[in-house]
Amino acid sequence: MTDVEQRPGESGVGPVARDSLTSLVYNNLRQALMEGRFWPGHRFKIRELAATMNVSETPIREALMQLVRGRALEMQAGRSIMVAHMTAKQYIELRTVRLFLEGLAAEHATTRISEAGIDKMEAIHHELISAEKEHRWSDAVRANWQFHRGLYDGSGLPEVLAILDDIWMRNGPLLNFHYPHAPPIYPNEHQHLSVLNYLRQRRPDKVREAIQADMMEGGQNLVRLLEKHGGTRNMTPGED
Repeated sequence: MTDVEQRPGESGVGPVARDSLTSLVYNNLRQALMEGRFWPGHRFKIRELAATMNVSETPIREALMQLVRGRALEMQAGRSIMVAHMTAKQYIELRTVRLFLEGLAAEHATTRISEAGIDKMEAIHHELISAEKEHRWSDAVRANWQFHRGLYDGSGLPEVLAILDDIWMRNGPLLNFHYPHAPPIYPNEHQHLSVLNYLRQRRPDKVREAIQADMMEGGQNLVRLLEKHGGTRNMTPGED
């Protein structure tokens, strides 16, 4: 497997201000990971990343090490830092945690989220479907994250949200492998539509069930792909 490298100018991140640089760089990279803007195995080049983000190499290095400690990144040979790989077993274990915590957050959000918030989620879902149809795979991965995050933002559970963000930081890059060979498939309607429907009805138990079903049904093909290859370390972007 060849490490995934980003071409200059395509790091997925942009310049940041110069105050609290390490924190800003960390949050920028963290958001990029959650949104799936990097693939598993992407190798970071500190000098190029510093130039892209318009900061010195020190805050880049410090932020990357924080992400290594958070297991979103991994270090090889004491020098090379890359997006962490994941096995099918790891994905399923993290999904088990997500099933409980995302279900909890979804249930709490049902009676708190505004109609405008639901409308925004619906618009994001339409963008997801359009991106899939138009083969804009990275946009589809990002829209999926935004849909889920839009729901959990309304939960009123900041500690749960912080844990979910840590999980999604590791999960986001993996979801790039959904397309084009392991797309989410549902036996009936897309579970996002069920989530939206039950949100408007203000039925917490049904929203919990729908978001959990979304994870189980939508991730079946991805699990099969991971099991087939023994994890992302033996996979390359676009490989079936």
